[in-house]
Formats: sequence, structure tokens, C-alpha cells
Amino acid sequence: MKNSSDPESKKSSSVFKYSVLIIALLVIIGAINPESFGAVAGAISNWVGDYFGWYYMIITSITLFFCIFLVFSPIGKLKLGKPHHEPEFSTRSWLTMLFSAGMGIGVIFYGTSEPIAHFVAPATASPETEEALHESIRATIFHWGAHAWGMYGAVALALAYSQFRKGEPGLLSKTLRPILGDKVDGPIGVFIDVLTVFATVIGVAVSLGVGTTQINGGLNQLFGLPINLTAQGAIIAGVTVLFLISAWSGLSKGIKYLSNLNMILAGILLITVLILGPTMLILNMLPTATGEYLNTFLAKTLDAAPTNTHKNEWLQSWTIYYWAWWLSWSPFVGIFIARVSRGRTVREFVIALISVPTTIGIIWFTVFGVTGVEIAKEVPSIVELGPETQLFAILNELPLSLPLSIIAIILIFSFFITSADSATFVIGMQTSNGSLRPSSKLKIIWGVSLSSIAYVLLLSGGETGLEALQSAAIIAALPFSFVIIMMMISFYKDANEERKYLGLTITPNKHRMKEYLSKEQKEYQAQKDAGIDESEL
Repeated sequence: MKNSSDPESKKSSSVFKYSVLIIALLVIIGAINPESFGAVAGAISNWVGDYFGWYYMIITSITLFFCIFLVFSPIGKLKLGKPHHEPEFSTRSWLTMLFSAGMGIGVIFYGTSEPIAHFVAPATASPETEEALHESIRATIFHWGAHAWGMYGAVALALAYSQFRKGEPGLLSKTLRPILGDKVDGPIGVFIDVLTVFATVIGVAVSLGVGTTQINGGLNQLFGLPINLTAQGAIIAGVTVLFLISAWSGLSKGIKYLSNLNMILAGILLITVLILGPTMLILNMLPTATGEYLNTFLAKTLDAAPTNTHKNEWLQSWTIYYWAWWLSWSPFVGIFIARVSRGRTVREFVIALISVPTTIGIIWFTVFGVTGVEIAKEVPSIVELGPETQLFAILNELPLSLPLSIIAIILIFSFFITSADSATFVIGMQTSNGSLRPSSKLKIIWGVSLSSIAYVLLLSGGETGLEALQSAAIIAALPFSFVIIMMMISFYKDANEERKYLGLTITPNKHRMKEYLSKEQKEYQAQKDAGIDESEL
């Protein structure tokens, strides 16, 4: 155990104290005067969107193209870990954990509501037309597709390489050592790690609040449970107990099993809605939506609509909001997927991270988007409902509506628990000097804090509180985006130097690689003989 006078222990303590202080201060202000808090946060958020929207589009594009570049670069052959490291999780469990942590409740919450919103108020097409239907599906897929995973990947690659290959603690600040040197061990490092914790807490608290309102909406549709703060408080309390049990059981059990359960339930719901919904229209829309997504990919990626006022406003409300939102989520998701990806090569990691969730997203949003729009055309009152109840109203129009709604609620619960469990692990890791096994006590402290923050926001202003925190997430994304840029530069600098040392090209220098692996194996064996725990090697 490290002595409390150890510089790293002091830094870890500082990160914990400053993070708690900042978050507690924001929550107290929001609880005391939610209207003013929401107004100020909203004004700053709007200012960021107006003046930095172009920047968000560029940084989002850079992170994605950087990851794609690595696939074709010799750097892609490097392993996220030592040569003797093997993947800790099976490929199936690994992929399900990536998707559950990266999207989670969002795909349920926005699966029908976003396509309906775009169908009614599209960016360029005439509202409620065939063209609007095509645009609504394409736009939703675009927002939930490869760009989000490019941002997550840029963070995760830098952290996994730094931690598992270079032996640094699992802190984002440590990934910047190649360009900042020992400054990452001082106040600059503390600032970066506090910003990481802040962005994580903000993002997850909003997600928990959104999940709570949707569970409340579903229970209201099914059993008449009133939609109020008492019911939402009971929901948060119940889910908190469940995800703390999962957090206590450990990463390899809790999150792994829940992630597999998520994919099974999501698969059942997806296939059933495909069969019971407008099946032929969905099947015909799948290749069409995929083709339109790919065909317009570059143009939409860099389109800021500088001369089209209506489209520019639409971009501010949707695309730029999403890019900022994914940026604010990137530390949380990036840290988590880095943790579960030890032993994978850079190339394997990037290909799986971008292609698999994007493909799942295309299928999911096409099935639920087309079904939602078609039913909303027949039942116009659904358009007027809030997004938290639209899914259940649509399921209510299908055969087997009750079992489908029950599965949807269980799935939301499961995603809720997985996200909260992942978040407590990530925050615990960041406030314990990057430990791969943060103490259960620390995870419980952060778990209770996350749930308390989510409920205080609901208590202090309902939707106003949530919108204020969403605005805070957009604001937090701006300074963190500069950290991501530095992380990409640091990772490339370090990985490229190692690539040169190993002689990695399209055809690697086998002799030098053999020498390197032999040296690594000898060091590994010496450490084992010295009695160092296997998990620390």
C-alpha cells in the first residue's frame, strides 16, 4: 500500500477532493435556484454552439479519420499491452461491453423519438414526406454512427497504450507524458484528471435522469404509475441498489453479465418489432439507409451550412449538440473500453470499435425509426408525446404490446445499471491513481453520489434541471476537446517511435521483432520469478 506522503497518493487525493467540491457546488446551486442555473448554463451552451460549432465538426472529423488512418498504418500492428498479454474477455463479451457502455439507454430513448422528430421537422426535406422519411433515418444513423466511436476510440487508444504497454497509471493525464513530460505529475495533471471526472459525472447523471424518466413513462403506460418525483425517486433508489450490487461483484462478473443480457434482450426486442412492424418497408429501407449514410458521409461530416439559416439552426440543435455530447462522454466511455481491451491490437480494436456498433446502430434505428414514423402517421397524437413515452405508445399499437413493453422496461433497467456500474468503475479508477481495481468502497461512494445528483436535478427542476446539466456537458466538452487533441498527438508520437524501433512497415522486420519479443519475454519471466502479481505485469 502506498504511503499517504507518496506524490501519486497526494495527487489522487487532490483529484478526489477537487472533483467532489466542484460537483457538489454545481448541484447545490442547481438545487437552490434551478431556473437561474438553467438559464445561465443554457446561455453559455448556446454561445459555445454558435461560435464553436464549426470547431466541433472539425475535431469530430479529425478523431474519426485519425482512427481510420491507424488501421492502415504499421502502428495498427502494435498490441494494447505487452506481447504476452492475451484478451481478458471473449470477443462476444468484449463487443457487448463496448456497445452497452457507449450507447446504452440512448438507443432506447431516441430509437423512435429522433426519427419522428426529423420526419416532422427535417433539415432540408419537406415535412412528413417520403423524402423526410429517408432523411430522418439517415440523419439519426449519422448522429449515432461512426463519429461517436471515433471520439471514444481516440481516447481509449491513448489510454490503453499508455497504461498497458508503457506501464503508466490509468489516468488520462499520464497519456500526455510524451509531450508534457513530468508536468503531468503536477497541477496540470490534476486539472486534466478533475476535468475527466467532471465530464464523466455530468454525462452519466444526465443519462440516469433520462433513464429514470423513461422507466417512469413506461410504468405509467403499463400500470398507471404516476409520473412524479416520488415515483422517480423510488426508481432511482431501486436501480441504485442493483447497480451497487453489480459494482461490488467486480468488472468480470457484473458488467460482463449485464452487457450480455442487454444484447440478448435488445435482440429479442429488435427482431420482434421487425416482424410485427412494417417488415417489408424496413427491409427495403435497410440497404437504402446504409447507402445514403455512406454516400453522404463526407459531405455531411463537414457541412456547417454557413449560408442556410434554417439548416444551420437544425445543425445547432442536433448534429453539433450530438458532437459536443459525444465529446463530453468520451472520457467515460474511452476509459472503460480501454480497460476491457487489453491484449487487442490497435488495428483489431479500431475495426471492431467503429464497424460493429455502427452496423448495429444502422439496423436498430432503421427498424425502430421506420416503425415509429409509420405508426405516428396513423396515430398523430404520438408526435405530441414526450420522447420518454413515445416508444411505449408505439409498442402499444403493435401486437404483443404488453410483453414488448415489459422487455423494453427491463432493457432500460439493465442499460441503466450497466452505465451506472461502468461509471462508478471509471470514476473510482480516476480518483485512485488509475487503479485497475478501485476499491468497492470508493465505487459505492461514487455510485450513491451519481444517483443523488440525478435525483437532485429532477427534484430541483425536472426537465429544467436535466437540460441545465446537458448544457453543462456541452460546455465541458470544449476544454476537454483540447485534451483529446493532445492525447492523439502524444499517442502517435510514442507509438510511431516504437514502430520505428521495431522496424514495423507494411512488411515488418522479423529479426528486430524477434529480438524485441525475446527481450520482453525475459523481462516478463524475471518479474514473475520475483513474485509480482500476474495482473500487474
